[in-house]
Amino acid sequence: MPELNSREGADILEISLEKIELLLKAEYGISRRSIALLLLQEDSEIISLVKSNEPQDFSQIMDIVNFAKANYHEPLSYIITLQRQEEASRIVSQVIEHSPKAKLPFREKLSRIMINPFTGVPLLLLVLYYGIYKFVGEFGAGTVVNFIEKGIFEKIINPWVSQIFTSIIPWQVLRELFVGEYGIITLGVRYAVALILPIVTTFFIAFAVIEDTGYLPRLALLIDRLFKKIGLTGRAVIPMVLGLGCDTMATMVTRTLPTKRERIIATILLALAVPCSAQLGVILALLEGNPKGLWIWLGVLSLVFLLIGFLSSKILPGDSPSFYMEIPPLRLPKLSNVFVKTYTRVKWYFTEIFPMFVLASIFIWLGRLTGLFNFLVRVLEYPISWIGLPKETAVAFLFGFFRRDYGVAGLYDIKKTGQFSGNQLVIACITLTLFLPCIAQFLMNVKERGWKTGLAISTFILFFSFSSGFLVNLFFKLLGINL
Repeated sequence: MPELNSREGADILEISLEKIELLLKAEYGISRRSIALLLLQEDSEIISLVKSNEPQDFSQIMDIVNFAKANYHEPLSYIITLQRQEEASRIVSQVIEHSPKAKLPFREKLSRIMINPFTGVPLLLLVLYYGIYKFVGEFGAGTVVNFIEKGIFEKIINPWVSQIFTSIIPWQVLRELFVGEYGIITLGVRYAVALILPIVTTFFIAFAVIEDTGYLPRLALLIDRLFKKIGLTGRAVIPMVLGLGCDTMATMVTRTLPTKRERIIATILLALAVPCSAQLGVILALLEGNPKGLWIWLGVLSLVFLLIGFLSSKILPGDSPSFYMEIPPLRLPKLSNVFVKTYTRVKWYFTEIFPMFVLASIFIWLGRLTGLFNFLVRVLEYPISWIGLPKETAVAFLFGFFRRDYGVAGLYDIKKTGQFSGNQLVIACITLTLFLPCIAQFLMNVKERGWKTGLAISTFILFFSFSSGFLVNLFFKLLGINL
């Protein structure tokens, strides 16, 4: 069926409304037009009410609704909302008088600076540099992690726990469940408490400050034009920024996007190219002192994000999205708000992540007993060697299937042994960032998008991640780059 322009679409909606109104005979307490509008928007309560009150004409009413739906790619609720906004804009333009330009207050000037591309982009880079790189990367993933991991775990907790379990458990196989290379305490608890907790805490502090100032809606307006090129709108900045905290939670928030096409594109990008806070923090720690490597990692990730988004927008059917957002006033962040938001999010995240790390250690222990773990590692060693990494990296990639941050923490341990060259470290960070989503995010993808779409996304990501690593390695060799 050919696409309709705005006027034709309005005519079909109006004709459908009039036909439905004529078929409504019962009293509903509100106008028949309001009931007809709710029917077209498929309000479940109104549909049930009309079905019981109009038994003879109900099937004819629903035929009209289905006919109207068939003329649009988008949900009728979305089309009706656009029509209302157009009508509201028309009325406003007729009744508003523009007074002479008054002197803008400082907050309004600052708000416009944030939205303007020429001033907003440099400001965004400053926020990312000081809020994410310096505070989360250097302070959280550097100073705090080094203190907890080296000063507390490696010097005190791990030796003490190993000594206790050696004395009370004579069987080495059972002892390795708790202590040793992949033990629950020496690996799982250490990763969760010493590596991940400081990083997510500092990220959530930075995010709460940014959120409480009112900067996020302005960021949405700033990047709206760019996001439209990849089939999204500025509204998608909310799940994307939340993805920097937890991609699983962000995938659930994609429900707020108005069209199925936008929700699928956002899900693909979150699963592929948006690192969660813990993963991001550990990568910043891994590339500390290697600014060229960090820029290459960021450049490849940005290129993948834009390229896959653009291609997805061309492949997936649907119209270009529209974007409206209310802009709250700017304000100084309130300390109590920042504390409550940070505490709530860290508590939620840690209660989710800690059991996952313990379970991952148990699965690894069982996998080593049955030989499955070693088999999967040997399978992963083939693509790992193709992208120029040492075979020991396969273990970190297998960890990454349990949790993305768990896998990057594995790279952190390998780096400490000196097995990575500068090039290999950058390739490992790029490939593992693009690697399969963790189990929790995979299940959320399946829940939100369905089994077929969820599996298709993960299969595509698996091959794309190693292909990207191979191309980056080839690029380094051809240009003679040594980081």
